[in-house]
Amino acid sequence: MANLEKIVEDLSTLTVLEAAELAKLLEEKWGVSAAAAVAVAAGPAAGAAAAAPAEEQTEFTVVLAAFGDKKIEVIKEVRAVTGLGLKEAKDLVEAAPKPVKEGVTKEEAEKIKAALEKAGAKVELK
Repeated sequence: MANLEKIVEDLSTLTVLEAAELAKLLEEKWGVSAAAAVAVAAGPAAGAAAAAPAEEQTEFTVVLAAFGDKKIEVIKEVRAVTGLGLKEAKDLVEAAPKPVKEGVTKEEAEKIKAALEKAGAKVELK
């Protein structure tokens, strides 16, 4: 254990350029890449982080999946919800599937979804 502590102490005194040179030498000696080691090390951490969200989602994105038969009503409703101008709202509706509003509460997302569906659109919450 004392040898490992000495190695850590010695490595702590290296400059950035010396550390980079050491990394190159070790890569050549052992036939590995430091980038691959970082990706492997980050892999389990990302998996653990993905398993952690057992919490309830607090922010939602309202996505217009399709505008349906009543395109004009949907455009009017998108304008009311987003405050966009007529051309911008029309472009958004015609580019469906497209997010209408992002980072909203569940209540607001449900309200927007209901209004857009009443106008004839197909809407998803994410």
